Amino acid sequence: MIQAEIERCAGIDAGKKWLAVCILVGPLDAEPRSEIRKFGTNVADLEQLRDWLQENGITHAVMESTGSYWKPVFNILEEALTGYLANPHQVKPRKGHKTDNKDGYWLAHLLRHAMIQPSFIPSRPIRELRDLTRGCRPIAQPPFWRKPARTCSNLGMSGTSVRGLECIRATTGARARARAATRTKATPGCGAP
Repeated sequence: MIQAEIERCAGIDAGKKWLAVCILVGPLDAEPRSEIRKFGTNVADLEQLRDWLQENGITHAVMESTGSYWKPVFNILEEALTGYLANPHQVKPRKGHKTDNKDGYWLAHLLRHAMIQPSFIPSRPIRELRDLTRGCRPIAQPPFWRKPARTCSNLGMSGTSVRGLECIRATTGARARARAATRTKATPGCGAP
């Protein structure tokens, strides 16, 4: 039997709309008491989760790093307890049959026995700075790099072989020709016959 190292821990299986949370509480040399609950993912539900974990004296919690679902949970729990983010590749080979409640229990069991290598998570100011710069990156780029790739065929120049910068020049030229054509069209009341 593997020796337990954490008396009070939680495993959190994070999903898009809900969390399956399992707590394991008990002395290191005995079988722990387990309790499983489900919580929503809005802020009020996450604060309720934090309060429930604190009521039970949970000191450590672990969750899998699936997509970005872990981020709001981690941000709410960060100040209340020690949070771990588990790499799915380390945890999945050890899983049994896949169910959400079993995932939460299995994560808590692995954490209780110190079998999870936590992933690196930068401090909150660094995470906020990353989010800010990631949001600004597309704004700083020239507009033609953000748009879908243009080909000669969808510009109405089929049969023309243009690549890279030449295609951009051709696009600009096609736009200029289209603007010039609309300006030269005769409009009623402007002296056109």
